Amino acid sequence: MNKNRFSRRKFMGMSAAAAGASLTAKTMLMDPEPLFALPQSVAASDRIRFGIIGIGMQGSNLLAESIELPGVECVAASDLYDGRHTLAREITGKPSLPATRRYQELLANKEIDCIVAAVPDHWHRQVVVDAVTAGKDIYCEKPMSHSAADGVAMVEAATKTGRIVQIGAQRVSSLICAKAKELIAQGAIGEVMLVEGWLGRNDPTGAWEYPPPTDLSSETLDWDTWQGVVPKRPFDPLVFARWRCWKEYGTGLAGDLLVHLISGMMFMLGINEAPRQAMSVGGILRWPDGRNMPDVHATVYYYGNLPVYMRLSQATEMPETYRIQGSKGILEVTEFGLSLTPQTGKDSGPSYYDTSFPRAMRTAYETKWHQENDPKIGQEPMPETMSFRGPDYDDMKPHLWTFFQAVRSRKPVVEDAVFGHHAALACHMANESYFRKTAVYWDEASKTIKS
Repeated sequence: MNKNRFSRRKFMGMSAAAAGASLTAKTMLMDPEPLFALPQSVAASDRIRFGIIGIGMQGSNLLAESIELPGVECVAASDLYDGRHTLAREITGKPSLPATRRYQELLANKEIDCIVAAVPDHWHRQVVVDAVTAGKDIYCEKPMSHSAADGVAMVEAATKTGRIVQIGAQRVSSLICAKAKELIAQGAIGEVMLVEGWLGRNDPTGAWEYPPPTDLSSETLDWDTWQGVVPKRPFDPLVFARWRCWKEYGTGLAGDLLVHLISGMMFMLGINEAPRQAMSVGGILRWPDGRNMPDVHATVYYYGNLPVYMRLSQATEMPETYRIQGSKGILEVTEFGLSLTPQTGKDSGPSYYDTSFPRAMRTAYETKWHQENDPKIGQEPMPETMSFRGPDYDDMKPHLWTFFQAVRSRKPVVEDAVFGHHAALACHMANESYFRKTAVYWDEASKTIKS
């Protein structure tokens, strides 16, 4: 079944890979990490048994990818919608897979080593805190938190219990982002001066206009529990399927798309802190369907003194791209490759300001400039753009593998609760700035977003 399951990113990559085959610069293909060059038989004592909480759109993909990893087995599933109990059994090929509406049963199950959770944002804090308190390691989908306060509580719980928490923004496990990180660390683009990132969609599915399951009802779904502690509303299948549209349950474009750009940027630049300041603009411009989260959202940040500009849209298709600008060149990173364009940062000829000089002075200046700067014949520099292209590579499986290996080894992960919290804070600051209509900043002393 899983061989026929395609993520949106992988589907979009098929055409992008074909279109990007013509680069005039030197292009190098990157081989994927040998993550799966492993013994396919694992001792029973070393098998990781996980339970999955939430088997929706993302959860079903996580489940399908996880069970393909060597030595990893799903032994139980939980979802508030009964149809996803059936789905979990179909994906795992286990007709008798235990499935329940109460995720607490998975936390109490001593046969379960860890949890994979893909639930709506407003449930992240409760599920993560409950899991680590119960002694379970947990992989939690992005963004880590639904609010800054939730994130603070989640970090405290992870620190107190010592359990492994990995957040599911997979760019930190991308071969392409790892290569970008290496080039930046080597000084290939010099000092980083500005970072831009963008990602856009232009279709109903990309705008979360998901069709609800046709059998959804108050009998097949525990609607009251699903709503959690937010103000109650009558049963609404559209809210269940499209919860990202409402700030009561989700974090909008910031939590769905921006978090990927932020997490990848943090990883590539070696940043692990909240932005100092954020200022957002945007609006509900394309999808006035009752949602209260913007469908166009752009944010400017300061990370220390580094300006960062991120823009998201559900009105225009824009392939996920970073443009990292430095004093020695530009590094452009996409989902399927990266290109490095060097710059000397020097004049290529005499300054055109000399047009303001008298003729004799201009002639003397230009003669001296050429004497001091012209290269010798045959030694002219030839700046060359370097491009790296990956194979058909999806970072979800390696990201999951990192988590399960950490459960085995107890070694720390990159995208732990602290990293996840800092990435989520950038999203919360973007949303807070949008709704407050002013710049906001993170106050570490009070651990709150202020304006």
